Amino acid sequence: MTKSKRVKGHMHIKVGDMVKVISGKDKGKVGKILKTLAKKKHVLIEGVNIKTKHVKARQEGETGSITRQEASIHSSNVMHYSQKEDAVSRIGYKKDEQGNKVRYLIKTQENIT
Repeated sequence: MTKSKRVKGHMHIKVGDMVKVISGKDKGKVGKILKTLAKKKHVLIEGVNIKTKHVKARQEGETGSITRQEASIHSSNVMHYSQKEDAVSRIGYKKDEQGNKVRYLIKTQENIT
C-alpha cells in the first residue's frame, strides 16, 4: 500500500492579496493574486508574466486567434505590498480584540484583509 505525499509547509500568500514582484523579468510590477497553485508553490498575478497563446480553430468556419494570458510565477518571487505606504513587507500574525488570528504587514503594521 502506497501513501500519498503530503505537501509540506504553506504559502504566505492568499487569493486577493496585493503583491509586488521582487525578482524576474516583471520585477517591480504590482498586482492582485488571482489563483494559487499549492503543489507547485506558484501564483497567478493579475497583469504579471503575460504569455501569448495561439489558439487553433476548433470548428469549420471558425478562425484561430492569439490570446494573451497570465502565467504562474513562483511564490518566493513576490512580497506583500502596501498601497498606502508604497512598501513591501513580510507578514506576521497577531490576535485582534475578538481573539481572532489576523495577518498584518510587519513593516507598516497594516492588517491584511
